[in-house]
Amino acid sequence: MRPYVLVETNLQSVRQNPPQAAILPWGATEPHNLHLPYGTDTLTTTQVAERVCQGAWQQGARVYLLPTVPFGVNTNLLAFPLVINMNPSTQLAVLKDVVASLKAAGVKKMLILNGHGGNDFNPLQRELFDCGVFIATCNWWQVCQDQASRIFENIGDHADEMESSVGLHLFPNLMAPLSQADEGKTRVSRFKALEEGWVKITRPWDKLTTNSGVGNPHKATAEKGRQYLDAVVAKLTPFVVEFARAEVDAMFPY
Repeated sequence: MRPYVLVETNLQSVRQNPPQAAILPWGATEPHNLHLPYGTDTLTTTQVAERVCQGAWQQGARVYLLPTVPFGVNTNLLAFPLVINMNPSTQLAVLKDVVASLKAAGVKKMLILNGHGGNDFNPLQRELFDCGVFIATCNWWQVCQDQASRIFENIGDHADEMESSVGLHLFPNLMAPLSQADEGKTRVSRFKALEEGWVKITRPWDKLTTNSGVGNPHKATAEKGRQYLDAVVAKLTPFVVEFARAEVDAMFPY
Protein backbone atom coordinates (compact mmCIF):
# COMPACT_ATOMS: atom_id res chain seq x y z
CA MET A 1 0.00 0.00 0.00
CA ARG A 2 1.19 3.48 -0.91
CA PRO A 3 -0.47 5.75 1.68
CA TYR A 4 -0.43 8.77 -0.63
CA VAL A 5 -2.43 6.97 -3.38
CA LEU A 6 -6.09 7.33 -2.40
CA VAL A 7 -7.31 4.22 -4.23
CA GLU A 8 -4.71 2.10 -2.39
CA THR A 9 -4.88 3.51 1.12
CA ASN A 10 -7.47 2.98 3.87
CA LEU A 11 -9.51 4.95 6.38
CA GLN A 12 -7.18 4.33 9.29
CA SER A 13 -4.18 5.66 7.36
CA VAL A 14 -6.06 8.74 6.17
CA ARG A 15 -7.19 9.52 9.72
CA GLN A 16 -3.61 9.17 10.94
CA ASN A 17 -2.34 11.37 8.10
CA PRO A 18 -4.83 14.22 7.57
CA PRO A 19 -4.58 15.59 4.02
CA GLN A 20 -2.95 18.95 3.42
CA ALA A 21 -3.57 18.98 -0.34
CA ALA A 22 -4.66 16.77 -3.22
CA ILE A 23 -3.38 16.19 -6.73
CA LEU A 24 -5.86 15.39 -9.49
CA PRO A 25 -4.16 14.01 -12.63
CA TRP A 26 -6.14 14.60 -15.80
CA GLY A 27 -5.39 12.82 -19.05
CA ALA A 28 -7.14 11.87 -22.27
CA THR A 29 -7.98 8.90 -24.50
CA GLU A 30 -6.78 9.55 -28.04
CA PRO A 31 -4.35 8.21 -30.67
CA HIS A 32 -0.70 9.26 -30.60
CA ASN A 33 0.68 8.59 -34.08
CA LEU A 34 1.00 4.86 -34.79
CA HIS A 35 3.33 3.83 -31.97
CA LEU A 36 2.08 5.27 -28.67
CA PRO A 37 -0.99 3.96 -26.80
CA TYR A 38 -4.31 5.78 -26.64
CA GLY A 39 -3.78 6.27 -22.91
CA THR A 40 -0.42 8.04 -23.23
CA ASP A 41 -1.61 11.27 -21.57
CA THR A 42 -3.34 9.38 -18.76
CA LEU A 43 -0.47 6.95 -18.13
CA THR A 44 2.16 9.66 -18.13
CA THR A 45 0.48 12.22 -15.91
CA THR A 46 -0.46 9.47 -13.44
CA GLN A 47 3.13 8.30 -13.09
CA VAL A 48 4.46 11.84 -12.79
CA ALA A 49 1.92 12.53 -10.04
CA GLU A 50 2.81 9.29 -8.25
CA ARG A 51 6.48 10.22 -8.13
CA VAL A 52 5.74 13.75 -6.97
CA CYS A 53 3.42 12.57 -4.20
CA GLN A 54 5.96 9.99 -3.08
CA GLY A 55 8.64 12.67 -2.86
CA ALA A 56 6.31 15.01 -1.01
CA TRP A 57 5.44 12.34 1.58
CA GLN A 58 9.10 11.60 2.10
CA GLN A 59 9.44 15.26 3.09
CA GLY A 60 6.47 15.08 5.44
CA ALA A 61 3.87 16.77 3.21
CA ARG A 62 0.57 14.92 3.22
CA VAL A 63 -0.47 15.20 -0.41
CA TYR A 64 -3.02 12.68 -1.65
CA LEU A 65 -3.14 11.42 -5.21
CA LEU A 66 -6.71 11.26 -6.50
CA PRO A 67 -7.74 8.83 -9.26
CA THR A 68 -6.81 10.06 -12.71
CA VAL A 69 -9.55 11.34 -15.02
CA PRO A 70 -8.88 9.46 -18.28
CA PHE A 71 -10.99 11.59 -20.65
CA GLY A 72 -10.07 15.00 -22.03
CA VAL A 73 -11.38 17.61 -24.45
CA ASN A 74 -11.08 15.91 -27.84
CA THR A 75 -13.85 17.38 -29.97
CA ASN A 76 -11.35 18.06 -32.76
CA LEU A 77 -10.03 14.46 -32.90
CA LEU A 78 -13.34 12.63 -33.19
CA ALA A 79 -12.63 11.77 -36.84
CA PHE A 80 -10.15 9.19 -35.51
CA PRO A 81 -11.56 5.89 -34.23
CA LEU A 82 -12.39 5.44 -30.53
CA VAL A 83 -11.42 8.90 -29.40
CA ILE A 84 -13.31 9.58 -26.16
CA ASN A 85 -14.29 13.20 -25.72
CA MET A 86 -15.26 15.05 -22.55
CA ASN A 87 -16.60 18.54 -23.18
CA PRO A 88 -15.37 21.47 -21.07
CA SER A 89 -18.84 21.80 -19.55
CA THR A 90 -18.60 18.17 -18.42
CA GLN A 91 -15.15 18.79 -16.99
CA LEU A 92 -16.60 21.67 -15.00
CA ALA A 93 -19.37 19.44 -13.62
CA VAL A 94 -16.82 16.79 -12.61
CA LEU A 95 -14.58 19.38 -10.98
CA LYS A 96 -17.49 20.86 -9.04
CA ASP A 97 -18.27 17.49 -7.50
CA VAL A 98 -14.63 16.67 -6.75
CA VAL A 99 -14.05 20.06 -5.18
CA ALA A 100 -17.20 19.78 -3.08
CA SER A 101 -16.03 16.40 -1.81
CA LEU A 102 -12.58 17.75 -0.94
CA LYS A 103 -14.12 20.72 0.83
CA ALA A 104 -16.27 18.40 2.92
CA ALA A 105 -13.10 16.53 3.90
CA GLY A 106 -11.37 19.73 4.96
CA VAL A 107 -8.95 19.82 2.01
CA LYS A 108 -8.32 23.43 1.06
CA LYS A 109 -5.85 23.05 -1.82
CA MET A 110 -5.81 20.99 -5.01
CA LEU A 111 -3.40 20.82 -7.91
CA ILE A 112 -4.70 19.63 -11.27
CA LEU A 113 -1.77 17.94 -13.00
CA ASN A 114 -2.71 18.04 -16.66
CA GLY A 115 -1.40 15.61 -19.24
CA HIS A 116 -3.36 16.66 -22.32
CA GLY A 117 -2.86 19.78 -24.41
CA GLY A 118 -6.55 19.98 -25.29
CA ASN A 119 -7.54 20.52 -21.66
CA ASP A 120 -7.76 24.17 -20.65
CA PHE A 121 -8.56 24.53 -16.97
CA ASN A 122 -8.13 28.30 -16.63
CA PRO A 123 -11.77 29.15 -17.40
CA LEU A 124 -12.85 26.39 -15.01
CA GLN A 125 -10.62 27.80 -12.29
CA ARG A 126 -12.35 31.15 -12.73
CA GLU A 127 -15.77 29.49 -12.64
CA LEU A 128 -14.83 27.81 -9.35
CA PHE A 129 -13.05 30.80 -7.86
CA ASP A 130 -13.72 31.16 -4.12
CA CYS A 131 -15.37 27.73 -3.98
CA GLY A 132 -13.62 26.84 -0.74
CA VAL A 133 -10.79 24.86 -2.34
CA PHE A 134 -7.87 26.72 -3.92
CA ILE A 135 -7.23 25.20 -7.36
CA ALA A 136 -3.84 25.37 -9.06
CA THR A 137 -3.10 23.83 -12.45
CA CYS A 138 0.08 22.58 -14.10
CA ASN A 139 0.84 21.06 -17.50
CA TRP A 140 3.53 18.57 -16.52
CA TRP A 141 5.37 18.77 -19.87
CA GLN A 142 5.90 22.52 -19.45
CA VAL A 143 7.58 22.31 -16.04
CA CYS A 144 11.05 21.99 -17.58
CA GLN A 145 10.51 23.41 -21.06
CA ASP A 146 13.77 25.31 -20.70
CA GLN A 147 15.63 21.99 -20.65
CA ALA A 148 13.76 20.33 -23.50
CA SER A 149 15.95 21.76 -26.26
CA ARG A 150 19.03 20.40 -24.47
CA ILE A 151 17.64 16.87 -24.29
CA PHE A 152 15.60 16.55 -27.49
CA GLU A 153 16.47 17.24 -31.14
CA ASN A 154 12.96 17.45 -32.60
CA ILE A 155 10.42 19.11 -30.35
CA GLY A 156 6.90 18.85 -31.70
CA ASP A 157 3.39 19.00 -30.32
CA HIS A 158 1.96 15.49 -30.07
CA ALA A 159 3.57 12.03 -30.06
CA ASP A 160 6.87 13.73 -30.85
CA GLU A 161 10.40 12.86 -29.71
CA MET A 162 9.77 14.08 -26.17
CA GLU A 163 6.47 12.30 -25.62
CA SER A 164 7.79 9.15 -27.28
CA SER A 165 10.94 9.20 -25.14
CA VAL A 166 8.85 9.50 -22.00
CA GLY A 167 6.73 6.58 -23.18
CA LEU A 168 9.84 4.46 -23.82
CA HIS A 169 10.93 5.23 -20.26
CA LEU A 170 7.60 4.70 -18.48
CA PHE A 171 5.67 2.08 -20.47
CA PRO A 172 7.82 0.56 -23.23
CA ASN A 173 5.70 -2.61 -23.14
CA LEU A 174 2.73 -0.63 -24.47
CA MET A 175 4.57 0.94 -27.40
CA ALA A 176 4.87 -0.29 -30.97
CA PRO A 177 8.31 0.05 -32.64
CA LEU A 178 9.29 3.62 -33.51
CA SER A 179 9.79 2.46 -37.08
CA GLN A 180 6.02 2.03 -37.30
CA ALA A 181 5.42 5.76 -36.68
CA ASP A 182 5.31 8.35 -39.43
CA GLU A 183 7.32 11.58 -39.26
CA GLY A 184 4.54 13.61 -37.70
CA LYS A 185 4.40 16.16 -40.49
CA THR A 186 1.59 18.71 -40.52
CA ARG A 187 -0.21 20.59 -43.24
CA VAL A 188 0.25 24.35 -43.53
CA SER A 189 -2.84 26.51 -43.05
CA ARG A 190 -4.00 28.68 -45.91
CA PHE A 191 -4.16 31.59 -43.41
CA LYS A 192 -0.88 33.32 -42.67
CA ALA A 193 -2.26 34.69 -39.41
CA LEU A 194 -2.73 31.17 -38.08
CA GLU A 195 0.83 30.22 -38.97
CA GLU A 196 2.14 33.35 -37.25
CA GLY A 197 0.11 32.51 -34.17
CA TRP A 198 -1.84 35.72 -33.64
CA VAL A 199 -5.15 34.14 -34.68
CA LYS A 200 -6.22 30.97 -32.89
CA ILE A 201 -8.56 28.17 -33.91
CA THR A 202 -9.42 24.69 -32.68
CA ARG A 203 -7.34 22.64 -35.09
CA PRO A 204 -9.16 19.83 -36.97
CA TRP A 205 -6.62 17.13 -36.16
CA ASP A 206 -7.50 14.80 -39.05
CA LYS A 207 -6.84 17.61 -41.54
CA LEU A 208 -3.74 18.91 -39.76
CA THR A 209 -1.98 15.54 -39.42
CA THR A 210 -1.57 12.21 -41.18
CA ASN A 211 -1.86 9.79 -38.23
CA SER A 212 -2.44 12.25 -35.35
CA GLY A 213 1.26 12.89 -34.66
CA VAL A 214 2.84 16.35 -34.67
CA GLY A 215 6.61 16.15 -34.57
CA ASN A 216 9.11 13.47 -35.59
CA PRO A 217 9.48 10.77 -32.90
CA HIS A 218 12.19 8.68 -34.55
CA LYS A 219 15.09 9.88 -32.38
CA ALA A 220 13.29 9.14 -29.13
CA THR A 221 15.10 7.07 -26.50
CA ALA A 222 14.21 5.83 -23.04
CA GLU A 223 17.26 7.63 -21.62
CA LYS A 224 16.05 10.99 -22.95
CA GLY A 225 12.67 10.29 -21.39
CA ARG A 226 14.28 9.44 -18.05
CA GLN A 227 16.32 12.64 -18.04
CA TYR A 228 13.30 14.81 -18.76
CA LEU A 229 10.99 13.07 -16.29
CA ASP A 230 13.62 13.22 -13.55
CA ALA A 231 13.99 16.96 -14.14
CA VAL A 232 10.22 17.50 -14.06
CA VAL A 233 9.77 15.56 -10.82
CA ALA A 234 12.76 17.26 -9.21
CA LYS A 235 11.31 20.70 -9.97
CA LEU A 236 7.65 19.96 -9.31
CA THR A 237 8.04 18.14 -5.99
CA PRO A 238 9.36 21.13 -3.96
CA PHE A 239 6.47 23.25 -5.20
CA VAL A 240 3.96 20.60 -4.12
CA VAL A 241 5.57 20.40 -0.68
CA GLU A 242 5.43 24.17 -0.34
CA PHE A 243 1.86 24.26 -1.66
CA ALA A 244 0.72 21.60 0.82
CA ARG A 245 2.32 23.24 3.83
CA ALA A 246 1.15 26.78 3.07
CA GLU A 247 -1.45 28.18 5.43
CA VAL A 248 -4.65 29.26 3.73
CA ASP A 249 -5.14 32.60 5.46
CA ALA A 250 -6.92 35.79 4.43
CA MET A 251 -4.10 36.80 2.04
CA PHE A 252 -3.42 33.37 0.49
CA PRO A 253 -1.68 32.86 -1.93
CA TYR A 254 0.10 36.18 -1.33
